[in-house]
Amino acid sequence: MHDAGPVLVFDSGLGGVSVVRAISQQMPRIRLVYVADDAAFPYGDWEDDALRTHIVELMGRLIAQYRPTAVVIACNTASTLVLPALRARYDIPFVGTVPAIKPAAEQTKTGIIAVLATPGTMRRDYTRDLIRKFASLVHVRLVGAPLLAAFAEARMRGEAIDERSLAEQIEPCFVEIEGRRTDMVVLACTHYPFLTDLFDRHAPWPVCFIDPAPAIARRLASVLEGRRVDGGPGTAAFTSGRPVLAPVLQVLRQYRLAVA
Repeated sequence: MHDAGPVLVFDSGLGGVSVVRAISQQMPRIRLVYVADDAAFPYGDWEDDALRTHIVELMGRLIAQYRPTAVVIACNTASTLVLPALRARYDIPFVGTVPAIKPAAEQTKTGIIAVLATPGTMRRDYTRDLIRKFASLVHVRLVGAPLLAAFAEARMRGEAIDERSLAEQIEPCFVEIEGRRTDMVVLACTHYPFLTDLFDRHAPWPVCFIDPAPAIARRLASVLEGRRVDGGPGTAAFTSGRPVLAPVLQVLRQYRLAVA
């Protein structure tokens, strides 16, 4: 394990920037390296075994290149699939991203919550285990949304998105049972916080959308306690090697990330 280095934040695309934002707010002095595996986006199209092998092998190359103090897997799909394999293979702390089902179950006033996820996260046994463990006393609507991550990517690139399709994707979250309504929606994808203003616009009634990023940042701070971490501006890299568009550069600059 390396004595000092940056924190590596990894996602399939741009969604993990929401986690970078939360980390930067809580720990503004640490250096972050953000890696978007856009060559493989979206992860939901992959078979589990192939995706697990791909991420574990790619992570080995990234660790060798950046020598990070810790790694944040800023992706629910990847976290629910590959964290055990990564921790077994590499002697470095990994902080994962899991759906914020426990706080939603604790905070609901109506006893009805929804988990808005990618299809990959929705079908994981890990997600259902969290529901059984922490939300057995509330009604949970598990909603797989195949288009939202791509909508977030497009929006961050400055492209228009189909808001009617977005509204259709979130509609199953809103449940009414005997006069009680959904009041908590867990955003179980790090892309989704970049769409919350549109979610609010198209929601049939007000709900609390729970962003997992602040909890991830708090967990990282705990993991880093007593460890040396590099400081200074961060960098961003994209596995596809494609040119980075101006709107994306603008988003990255907000969080002190320069494209490598």
